[in-house]
Amino acid sequence: MTDIPFPDPQVFDPEAVDPETAKFNKKIEQLLATMPPTHKRTPQKIREERESGRSWLGPIKRLDEAQDRVVQGRNGDVPIRVFVPDQVKGVYLHIHGGGFVLMRAYYFDEALAEIANKCHVAVVSVDYRLAPEDPYPAAPDDCETVAVWLAEKARSEFGSERLIIGGESAGGNLSVVTLIRMRDRHGFSGFSGANLVYGCYDATMTPSQRNWGERNLILSTPTIAWFNDHYVPMGKRGDPDVSPLYADLSNMPPALFTVGTLDPLLDDSLFMHARWVAAGNESELAVYPGGIHVFNLFPIKIAQEANDRTHDFIAKAAT
Repeated sequence: MTDIPFPDPQVFDPEAVDPETAKFNKKIEQLLATMPPTHKRTPQKIREERESGRSWLGPIKRLDEAQDRVVQGRNGDVPIRVFVPDQVKGVYLHIHGGGFVLMRAYYFDEALAEIANKCHVAVVSVDYRLAPEDPYPAAPDDCETVAVWLAEKARSEFGSERLIIGGESAGGNLSVVTLIRMRDRHGFSGFSGANLVYGCYDATMTPSQRNWGERNLILSTPTIAWFNDHYVPMGKRGDPDVSPLYADLSNMPPALFTVGTLDPLLDDSLFMHARWVAAGNESELAVYPGGIHVFNLFPIKIAQEANDRTHDFIAKAAT
C-alpha cells in the first residue's frame, strides 16, 4: 500500500489560520456585505464597474511592457497578452479566471509580469471569449487555438519549446481541458508543468461548492451557480470537456494544485489532485489555512507564500 501525498490534517483546523489572514477575511466579508452579491447583478454591469475602476478592487493597472497580439484560429482571431523577459527559459501559457464570464487577460498584468521576470518565462495569456455572449465551447476553443499555436511556434517566437500551462479558478478548469484536448485531438503532451490555482473542475458542483451556502467570501454557492448558468446548459455539465474531474487524466504533466481552506472550490483541488496521482502523474497539493478564493492576489503573508511556491514550480518546469 502506498500513501497518496496529502496535506497535514492540521491545515484544516481553524486554529491553524494566521491572525492576519483571519482579520483580512473578516474585512473582506464585511465589505462585500455592503454590496449586492454577484449573482444578483448582470455580467455587463459588473464588467463596466471593473473597467471604470469603480469596483471595490480599484483601478486596473495595465503595464506598457505587455504586448497585445492575436493568434489566428479556425473560429477567428484570439487575442493574447504577452510578456517577454530578457532571459527566456520556457513559455507559460496563462488562462485567467473569472467564472468564464468576467475578467480579461490584462487585468492580471502585474502578476504576469512578476512571473515572467522571476521565472524567466515568456508569458502568453489568452483573452478568450466570455459567456453569456459566447458560452461553451467558445472559451476552451480559444485556449486550444493558442495552445496549438505555441506547440508549433514557441521556439521560433520565444526561443524555447519548454511549455508550462496554468491558471486560476475558471482558468484552472480551462488549463486542464486544454491539456486533454491537446493530447486527444493533436497528439501533443509536451507541457512540462501545470500550475492549477483554486480551479473549478466539476460544473455539477462538488460537495464543498454545494454545501458552502450564501456566505460571501468572493464566492458563494449561488454565485457559482450563476457562473455555471451563464457558461453551459445543465445537461452538458458532466461532460469531461466541461468538468475535467471526470476525464481520462493519463499522460498529464506534473501539477501543482493551490487552494485555501475557506474556498468553496476546496474539494475541486482535493479531488483533482487525487485523480491526477491515481492516473499515474506527479502532483503537489498546497493547501493554505484560511485562504479564501483568490487569496493570493491580496497583500497578506499566505499570498506571498503561495505565490513564491507557484513561482518556484513554474521556474523548475521551465528548466
